[in-house]
Amino acid sequence: MTGTTLPVTLAVAASLGTISLWLGLRIFRMRLRDNVLIGDGGEDVLAGRMRAHANLVEYAPFVLALLALIELARGSSLTLGVTGAMFVVARIAHPIGMDLRRSNVPRAGGAILTWLVLAFLVGWAALIATGVA
Repeated sequence: MTGTTLPVTLAVAASLGTISLWLGLRIFRMRLRDNVLIGDGGEDVLAGRMRAHANLVEYAPFVLALLALIELARGSSLTLGVTGAMFVVARIAHPIGMDLRRSNVPRAGGAILTWLVLAFLVGWAALIATGVA
């Protein structure tokens, strides 16, 4: 089978898949330990971990779709790679911060970096779509 492999997008997708597994396993271990089968059982840490996992699932599809489409449009591999790496770092920092149960740099930084990456990719895609880039 031939075709475009989209190496940057694949690398970021593999990284995000690994993060999703890590986040899911953290939740699973807590559920087993605390015998919580549904919901968060009133556990703040479990609720935060569930939100951190859901947050990844909410943002990752948009970032991956934009990375892939920009990569297909021959966007700079270096710029895409750095942008994807920034998103991966943000998605690791955010759940670490969520465990701290107070305002903190990893949580806020992860959220802000996620928004900046998404905004950058949206802008880049819009420039490509309008023929400006």
